[in-house]
Amino acid sequence: MIKTRIHTCRIMSLSLVVTVMLLFLENVTWAETSSDLRVATFDIDVSPPIGSYLAYDPVINQWDLGLRAKGIVLLGAGTPIVLCVLDWIGIANEGNDVFRQTLAEAAGTTPDRVVVHTIHQHDAPCCDFTVEKILKEYNIEPQRYDGSFPREVLSRLGRAVRGAFPATNFVTHVGLGQAKVHEVASNRRIPGPDGNIRATRYTSCKDPALRAEPEGVIDPIVSLVSLWNGDQPVVVLSYYATHPQSYYRLGIANPDFPGVARFFRQLAVPAALHIHFNGAGGNLGAGKYNDGSKENRGILAERLADGMRRAWESTQKSPVNAESVDWNVVPVMLPVGKHLVAEQLEATMKKPKNLAEARDCADRLAWLRRCQSGHKIDIACLSLGRARIFHMPGELFVEYQLAAKAVRPDLFVTMAAYGNYGTGYIGTTAAYVQKGGYETSDRATNVGPQSETVLMNAIRTLLGSQH
Repeated sequence: MIKTRIHTCRIMSLSLVVTVMLLFLENVTWAETSSDLRVATFDIDVSPPIGSYLAYDPVINQWDLGLRAKGIVLLGAGTPIVLCVLDWIGIANEGNDVFRQTLAEAAGTTPDRVVVHTIHQHDAPCCDFTVEKILKEYNIEPQRYDGSFPREVLSRLGRAVRGAFPATNFVTHVGLGQAKVHEVASNRRIPGPDGNIRATRYTSCKDPALRAEPEGVIDPIVSLVSLWNGDQPVVVLSYYATHPQSYYRLGIANPDFPGVARFFRQLAVPAALHIHFNGAGGNLGAGKYNDGSKENRGILAERLADGMRRAWESTQKSPVNAESVDWNVVPVMLPVGKHLVAEQLEATMKKPKNLAEARDCADRLAWLRRCQSGHKIDIACLSLGRARIFHMPGELFVEYQLAAKAVRPDLFVTMAAYGNYGTGYIGTTAAYVQKGGYETSDRATNVGPQSETVLMNAIRTLLGSQH
């Protein structure tokens, strides 16, 4: 009797092992063998613990809404495609590399088919393993660049992606919708009569004269791309360009008004995972409509959520399959700003005035060394039916987003910026010539005016890539 039971247990154990192995192999090879389009989703908390550092301050407390890392894995159109966005201020240089590599390994794909973005909230962490190395090289405390928490997030993110595969959904339709968002974004750069920038209207602005200035050049449209399994929405991707600050520096990690708007929409359409991307909002903010009052977080969130709602209600669905999906990448070398000189930066690192100067200097030195070693940035475009979704680096000016839409007005073009954050602000050629303004000053940008030519060439190339 005992021998029979042992023998039976061994058979059951062997059967279980074989079953698990078959399921694993099915998961690994599915994307290469199936003709169907499917999507896996992941969503984890990435709020830093009390005592760790946000971008500007240590964490002292928690808020009702934490920070999220959300994303999808598209399966069936070649090797998997991964889109991920975090409620962090930025992920730069080697940090961006490692995030993409980790997600690629977890999804069974290559890093060039993975994008990692942030929404750029300011009460949130940043990640740059290159800056961390440089600060340690000069025996300077990394503080906000300490990589301990990001590495812990990387481990959990990889597990989340691997764990998402058993719950994949078929994708039979793509939905596209757009709507105007009222009284949220405004241009931060206020021009004078001579064409130069006479004032900067930041994300919150208490000056009534500056708030009375026109909105300026913005993209008022929020774009929604939804994935459907029949009549069931599975994922809603939203794109809107603006700095996402209402108020900050409280030592409490929070997703600010875009995160609250996303939460509202998740409640309204609970069947689908809602994932929000910040567009080319480098020179945009809520300053015209935000004096920094605490109640404005809710007001701005409601306005953005209202735009998302109307875009959702205007959504038009069309059939989609694996042949409707394409992924194209143009690697580019962005020009280094002339103000970045290795000898000067290294001299400052040896005798910085304070920790803030050391961190800022390490940030510039990190980008310079990366460029000198030949690192390029991938400009990627996801084609999904009529949609063309661009994935761009840095704090990109809105003019790039508007120009991309103008190149192909016959397509549904939208954009996610705040990819590799190592560039800092990326202005237009004209913006670098203008006097005044913060965004293209030596303090804020790591690239030069030739960036416009490089990026627009990549955009035009990608918009010319057709099935």
